[in-house]
Amino acid sequence: MKKRRFLQTVGLGILPVLGFSHPFQKTSLPKKLLPNALKPGDLVGLVSPSSATADLMQFTFAKEAMEGLGFKVIEGKHLRNRNGHLAGTDKERAADLNEMFANKMVKAIICIRGGSGASRILPLIDYENIKKNPKPILGYSDITALHNAIHSKTGLITFHGPNGSGTWGEFNVAQFKSVFFEQNDNIHFENEVEETDDLVIKKNRTRTIYPGKATGDLIGGNLTVLTSLAGSPYLPSFKDKILFLEDIGEEPYRIDRMMSTLMLMGVFEEIKGFVFGQCTDCDPSGGYGNLTIDQIFDDYLLPHKIPAYRGAMIGHVPKQFLLPFGAKVMLDADKGTLTTMQPIFQQFR
Repeated sequence: MKKRRFLQTVGLGILPVLGFSHPFQKTSLPKKLLPNALKPGDLVGLVSPSSATADLMQFTFAKEAMEGLGFKVIEGKHLRNRNGHLAGTDKERAADLNEMFANKMVKAIICIRGGSGASRILPLIDYENIKKNPKPILGYSDITALHNAIHSKTGLITFHGPNGSGTWGEFNVAQFKSVFFEQNDNIHFENEVEETDDLVIKKNRTRTIYPGKATGDLIGGNLTVLTSLAGSPYLPSFKDKILFLEDIGEEPYRIDRMMSTLMLMGVFEEIKGFVFGQCTDCDPSGGYGNLTIDQIFDDYLLPHKIPAYRGAMIGHVPKQFLLPFGAKVMLDADKGTLTTMQPIFQQFR
């Protein structure tokens, strides 16, 4: 048998047995899975899938924040562990996540912080367990890896918003209650207007990149983490999606490089709409000059004529939207808004 035919009939045939798929093989996408609804008094679990927490008071802050929202709290067995910069070994961090999904008493999972390392545990997550026990999981930044992996493997709607040890001021608490307690099928996300004595309102303004409206499932997260998953089986399809992004501490040339990665992946040819939140501490350093963030977005998005805007309250900012990852939304690029278009929870228990 010729070598080429041997590889086709034998070599590629054993790839599924070894746990690999053919690079051109299309896999079926899971149906959308709604998490069970939450109510005050429920038990929620704190986990740390990413970086370790050095300040012990952060554990106290996270616990008290959840209690202040009306929940009982249980900590993951390895929540306070440390392995280098990580919150325990990969197996320990994955075990906490898997155990929280398996525990019938736990009704939601709160990630205490982001940082780095969540992508390391993606192969260790029990996705079949998640399908059997759909429940909300909340976090952002490095937790982007979990949102994308869990949604791509199970179809579960997850929640991109404040981490457990993050800021829980009036705005974020109102977001939490609106999303989790009010059970509204049409949640409206629009920047808060903060008036000052200035003649012009300058804070929390949005900029339309390309006008129009678009409807699709909402996916995305932190730009750096999202692009680090390129080529892996842990990204959902971008076809007909609304893509939201944010980042922190990245110079414009790095933003440009990551946007070019998405371009080379064909993302901008597939999505229906685009929204960028905040790029915190993304100022350029010295040198020969930089493209501005606005120029970068215009370069990659305008040729595709998809509704797009930037400046949403998403990202590493004290006040941030709590977005249902995977839910159907309408984007209005002229008004700078997102609105959910479907139920995001199963019926009350």
